[in-house]
Amino acid sequence: MGLILKPIEVVEDISKEEFYTKFLKPRKPVILRNLAHKWPAFEKWNFDYMKAMVGDVEVPLYDSSKADPSAPINASAAKMKFSEYIDLIEKEPTDLRLFLFDPIKHAPAILNDYLAPKELMGGFLDNYPNMFFGGKGSETFLHYDIDMAHIFHTHFGGRKHILLFDYKWKKRLYALPLATYALEDYRIEKPDFEKFPALEGVQGIECYLEHGDTLFMPTGYWHWMKYLDGSFSISLRAWDKSWAVKAHSLWNLTVQRTLDNYLKKKYKKRYMDWKERKAISNANRALKKQVPN
Repeated sequence: MGLILKPIEVVEDISKEEFYTKFLKPRKPVILRNLAHKWPAFEKWNFDYMKAMVGDVEVPLYDSSKADPSAPINASAAKMKFSEYIDLIEKEPTDLRLFLFDPIKHAPAILNDYLAPKELMGGFLDNYPNMFFGGKGSETFLHYDIDMAHIFHTHFGGRKHILLFDYKWKKRLYALPLATYALEDYRIEKPDFEKFPALEGVQGIECYLEHGDTLFMPTGYWHWMKYLDGSFSISLRAWDKSWAVKAHSLWNLTVQRTLDNYLKKKYKKRYMDWKERKAISNANRALKKQVPN
């Protein structure tokens, strides 16, 4: 049986009412094909444009190797000039990614290139949204976003493969305690079901993004991403109206993250080993009960 993956629904254009009824209210992912086609970015955004706008600022880069047990999850693996990094991912496969980067701080004119989709919903958070760059073959580990926001993730310059899972599957996905990411010892796109049996029967959504496609990811959705070409994306974030979701976000950003970083620093490998054992035992228990979480 394996993972049960369904293709994502794709729409060309959509009204506010239809978006709310079919996707926002039920918290269902969708690809919005034409949303970004109205932006200047659709024609302008490529590697040469980004290099010209941002230039030689030094940026932190990340890879898929396991982090130092005492380091925060987003500790960088290397640093490089932005223009040099763009040259690298244009030419060859690389595991290095540019994560949560704010190019607008260095090139405010980029603000004029995109529009938050306020015609679909309100509550947008970022005046200066983050961008993500990756080389061919680089992967983003399975996780959900710590602030529990809705995300409009628009891709440029190539293709990206994405797997999505509802938050309710977190234990069957081997979620680590006090964290927003999963056990890193399995490959979610090609899992070993004998070693990780709780993944058997987990239901998810599979999609591929191309230049100008926008993925709507509702609050709390787990996601794994792989760059099939050297390319980049921008994420625009919006609050969910639920006070329970907002409280969950506040807990994640304050208590959970602070406690997790403290325990990592104090106990290092011993703490990380406990987290992994706990993720496995939680997954096995959820599997025995035959419930998502």
